[in-house]
Amino acid sequence: MKILVTAKLPYDVLKHLEGHEVDYNNTDDPLTPAELAERAKDADAVISMLSDKITADFMKGCPTLKVVANYAVGYNNIDVAAAKELGITVCNTPDVLTQATAELGFSLMMAAGRRIVESDKFTRDRKFRGWKSDMMLGVDFYGKTIGIFGFGRIGQAVARMAAGFNMNILYHSRSKKYTAEMAMNASFVDFEKLLRKSDFIIITAPANEGTKHKFTMDAFKQMKPTSVLVNIGRGEIVKESDLADALEQKLIFAAGLDVYEFEPVIEERLFALDNVVLAPHIGSGTTDTRAAMGALCCDSVLSVFAGKTPNNAL
Repeated sequence: MKILVTAKLPYDVLKHLEGHEVDYNNTDDPLTPAELAERAKDADAVISMLSDKITADFMKGCPTLKVVANYAVGYNNIDVAAAKELGITVCNTPDVLTQATAELGFSLMMAAGRRIVESDKFTRDRKFRGWKSDMMLGVDFYGKTIGIFGFGRIGQAVARMAAGFNMNILYHSRSKKYTAEMAMNASFVDFEKLLRKSDFIIITAPANEGTKHKFTMDAFKQMKPTSVLVNIGRGEIVKESDLADALEQKLIFAAGLDVYEFEPVIEERLFALDNVVLAPHIGSGTTDTRAAMGALCCDSVLSVFAGKTPNNAL
């Protein structure tokens, strides 16, 4: 079987897929849409990245394609409905990146709330002249209210961390999660209450018609001026130009972003703001997690080749 791996991974995919023909883009350059289509046209499997657009036309141009394993938990880059019609299995990488992504979200929340990056720059610029009672004042975490937008695996992992800070946990999602509520002492609230009551809001939701541009200027005006917004879900959930306005006008205290509306392009004004922490989409970026994602993609492909349906098949 021929397997196209569209980008270099921090995992030995060649060893894992030994015995099959592997077309491995082991470079730092992503495949263009034309290169992707050409190299995949006779492939039996594709291990794809979020940046690869796996459209209906693309899959129709790959008559031998059996499985697409997406190296991400998200899969809005893949036309899953078209894949189903064509008999192509689509897999993602749930579970293995849950904890790492939640940890990054909590890290962004603390970095933005306690002005860690701003303080680091201040110190490196040799502006520190000694302790002052009003220098780089941030916000408290212990006993405060955290609002989680999207309460799936990652959102619930964030809630477990928040419990260690004795935080009041609110969440909003498409449906109530009764078991998780009881386990984590979390409360389901409507979106407007989440905005008004939360001292911190962490976005962990997927991108869909219901979440796109959910956070606009209207939402920021309802949030506390001392609140911190973190996005580790999908960039298009936040209207980035409105966020820049809200941060400039101090409608909210700070923000931490790992994903962007027009990624990799970022709203230019955010670069000049001290009250936003910008990370380069590293939610799952730990050595162990990225290796586990690679292994899961390979296992998914080999399972389909063996006539089995992987547990992570969409």
